[in-house]
This record gives sequence, C-alpha cells and structure tokens, in this order.
Amino acid sequence: MLVRCICVDDEAYASTLLKAYIEKIPFLAFVGSTTSPVEALGWVSEGRCDLVFLDIQMPELTGLQFLKLAGHKCKVILTTAYPEYALEGYEHDVVDYLLKPIAFDRFLKAAQKAQALLQPTTSAPAPNNAGSVETSGTGAAHPDYMFVKGESKNKFLRINYADILFIEGLKNYVQLHLPQQRVVTYQTLKDLEEQLPQPPFYRVHKSYIIAIDKVRMVDGHTLYIEDKEIPLGETYRDGFFKLIREKEQG
Repeated sequence: MLVRCICVDDEAYASTLLKAYIEKIPFLAFVGSTTSPVEALGWVSEGRCDLVFLDIQMPELTGLQFLKLAGHKCKVILTTAYPEYALEGYEHDVVDYLLKPIAFDRFLKAAQKAQALLQPTTSAPAPNNAGSVETSGTGAAHPDYMFVKGESKNKFLRINYADILFIEGLKNYVQLHLPQQRVVTYQTLKDLEEQLPQPPFYRVHKSYIIAIDKVRMVDGHTLYIEDKEIPLGETYRDGFFKLIREKEQG
C-alpha cells in the first residue's frame, strides 16, 4: 500500500527537503505541505493522509498540541531541532523522532517503521507469496524488503528479505550474503537487527544474523548455510534452539 504523507513545518526549506525525500521512496506518496497546523488537522480529519511529518515549534499550535488534538487518526513522525521533546513525543505514540538536519538514511528508517505500522491487519490466512513475512504475535504484515545504503552517498539498494542467507558484521559496516551476491552497507549490525523481522531472522553470534529457514545443518556450535560455516555463540544458543523447536511444533 502507498502511505500518503503530509508535511507540517513553518520553514519552507524543511518542507521542501521532506518532500524530496518522500518522492525518493517508492512506498510513500506526497499529498501536500502546509505551514499551518490547523489546516493540517483539517486534512487529518478528512482522512486525506496516513502519515504526518510534524515540526514541534510552530505558531498557532505546537506539534505536541497537534498530537493531542489529532488523537490516533494518523501516524506521526516528529521533525525538530530540539531533542528535549523526544520523551513527551513518544508518550503520544509517535512513530519516530527525527532531529534536524535530517539525513536521508535516517528518514528512510523512520518511513519503514511507519510502513510496517500502517500495513493492514487481517485474521484471514496470508496469501502464500514468496518472500512475505509476518511479525510474530501481532497479525500485522511486515514489509517483505528493506532499503540499505549503497557504496555512493545517495544510492540505496532494495533487498528482499527472502533473498538473505545471513548477515555478517564487520566493524562499522555489514555484509549481506545473498545467493548470487554480497552487498556491503555502512551501518552497524545492531541497527540492522532492529529492522529485520524476527523470526525468520535471528542473531546467533555477536557478528552474525541468520535466516533460520536457510540453515541446512547444525553441528554442535556450528551452523551451515550453503557452504558457509557460521559460529553459534553461547549467549544465543538457547534462544536459537527454542526457535527451532517452535518451528518443528508449528
């Protein structure tokens, strides 16, 4: 589904930047921007948007006042130069809190969070599409892909979760191992772990995250995915075998 977005900011350059970011991301649709929180509340009440990028310090209404009036009619990502409002923002169930100046990779991560939250829920069985993944216990469909930074500043690569065999942490970057390709992206393994649906992904070592359904054999403290041997860390061993047992019983 396309996520319809509006930007609410009294600084024109900030709205222009957000609009440019929105238009780079395939699952976002730019609906409009305004400097008036009151006008934006009207758009929300009319059901014209799914996601609001909202500045905190504005005339008429502050961003926090806007959140109280909007209730739960839309999802909100706060955009501000003031970190001291973060806690209060999260108390109003905002999706994320972006500090200006906003880098595109950080914006993308927040957008992916919003997309996951806005996916329609259903009690009916999910269609058997290759690569589709559901988050455990919520019933909400998780996006079946993510974007990662490429080798150049403004390049981002789409990676389908179903293609990932395992992920290897290498200091300040990670290497995603795919069947016919290896993709290097400059972020930490911890940050990437937070983006991935669990299961099917699980961290088995301080330097490795695996796709559980790609494991062909377990031998003691070693996992085998294709021809690669991956260590199973003692810290992660119990959790790994618990997941394996659950899959066998399910």
